[in-house]
Amino acid sequence: MSEPQRLPRPKAGLLDIAAYVGGKSTVEGVAEPIKLSSNENALGCSPLARTAYLAAADQLHLYPDGHCTALRQAVSDRFKLEQDRLIFTAGSDEVFDLLCQAYLEPGDNAVQGEYGFLAYRIAIRAAQGIVRFAPEPNRRIDVDLLLAEVDERTRIVFLANPANPTGTWINRDDVRRLHAALPGDVILVLDGAYAEFCDDPDYEDGLELARSAGNIVVTRTFSKLHGLAALRVGWAYAPTAIIDALDRIRSPFNVNAPAQAAALAALDDEAFIADSLAHVATWRRWMAQQLGGLGLETWPSAANFVLARFPAESHRSAKAAEAFLAARGILVRGVAGYGLPDSLRISIGLEDQNRAVIAALAEFLKG
Repeated sequence: MSEPQRLPRPKAGLLDIAAYVGGKSTVEGVAEPIKLSSNENALGCSPLARTAYLAAADQLHLYPDGHCTALRQAVSDRFKLEQDRLIFTAGSDEVFDLLCQAYLEPGDNAVQGEYGFLAYRIAIRAAQGIVRFAPEPNRRIDVDLLLAEVDERTRIVFLANPANPTGTWINRDDVRRLHAALPGDVILVLDGAYAEFCDDPDYEDGLELARSAGNIVVTRTFSKLHGLAALRVGWAYAPTAIIDALDRIRSPFNVNAPAQAAALAALDDEAFIADSLAHVATWRRWMAQQLGGLGLETWPSAANFVLARFPAESHRSAKAAEAFLAARGILVRGVAGYGLPDSLRISIGLEDQNRAVIAALAEFLKG
């Protein structure tokens, strides 16, 4: 009698991880939907970045600079950071993966808010770590509740500030209090994907705090403000010991050459940066006011989106609203996967797109 065929099996727990599902980008029967589901820059990208990207096409046969030398110098100069404390990655998501691979042993845990970015929990579980969720009263990080989840097996604490998908943030004093209370061998990850959009004078992006800390990693991305989401360029600032550990397992040539060229040009386009920030500030305020006027609860947002809560009635629920908008060619982000089935996240779009989503929601709620 023949033995049953043996087949490859992934390591324990891997198939229990829920795969990341991004914001929808297509609607059947609609050629060009209004896409407000992925927090992309409504103004596109810098024209200088586009030109640099196209110019790089003549060198597609060459491997990229694995050290990101020119981009490293530019980021260092702009933010006054030491070059040897920088790492460049395929989006800031890759930093989260590398940190979990480097610092989590099976059975260790990492702490995040209950509504924290889905990429954290995927990276933690892929490294056979345990995710510990801290409650977020009123959809905002509470430092004391976050610290209450830290124990002797905690190796990383993830904090997106401002947060996705809530848009909420904590101030400078809270971030510093959180760091001061953590053991020195626990890494505090300050995810600043939306840092540039926060105009609260009490906000701190963490770079200054990280200068003198041995256990802080600050991450940033070119996907949001700079509009280079398709190219996947991110970076992190951390102690040299952490950078050295991550560099040992980082894939060589992980940031492609056209992406490096575009990011370098985008960083210097002050006019585009200013226009993008002004656009978000104006229409984020307008969007929150309009949603409130429709009777929907929102939370103060410091990102380029607004989160809105819908009534419990099935015919007026977030799920029903998402389907209603999609039928009219408008895509927003359902966030049930984050534990918020009663809410929708709406990215800030162009003026006509913003007005279209509010008009459609008014029709939906009236019906």
